[in-house]
Amino acid sequence: MVGMFSEVRGAISDWRSASDRDRLLQVIQPGLIGLIDGTISTLAPIFASAYVAGSRAALLVGLAAALGAAISMGMSEALSDDGELTGRGGSIQRGVITGAATFVGGTLHALPFLISDLSKALLVAYVVVSCELVVIAIVRKRFLHVSLASSLVQVTVGGTIVAAVGVAVGHA
Repeated sequence: MVGMFSEVRGAISDWRSASDRDRLLQVIQPGLIGLIDGTISTLAPIFASAYVAGSRAALLVGLAAALGAAISMGMSEALSDDGELTGRGGSIQRGVITGAATFVGGTLHALPFLISDLSKALLVAYVVVSCELVVIAIVRKRFLHVSLASSLVQVTVGGTIVAAVGVAVGHA
């Protein structure tokens, strides 16, 4: 845990002194990859478990999926490139950023299932997912220069497909 905090401090220091391109490659891109993956990949298991077993199951499955995805994505990013050839920065820093962003993306829409009333929890979760997708679209617009409308369509279509899979499995 101490190592992770030193990595975060190092990332903040690097952010302040980096060029715009380096910020994009070394911080924004790993964070965005994690946020997108965490948000979208956990939708199906969370919503399927909500419909099958209720709020508590959705919460636990959501937290487990977010933690598992964070570990997997963090390791994948850290092990995929040492940064020497691509200029994408240190592998541990990118892995920590990607893993943390994945955890945040996967956890936020699991938290509404702290509400025991499934209908209310689902309503809040749908609103949270919508907010997450808008944030992703805004980050993509700001840093990747993708039009906001195009980005909203892209992330919403992806999120809707995965959420629909979870709902379909939950009703099977």
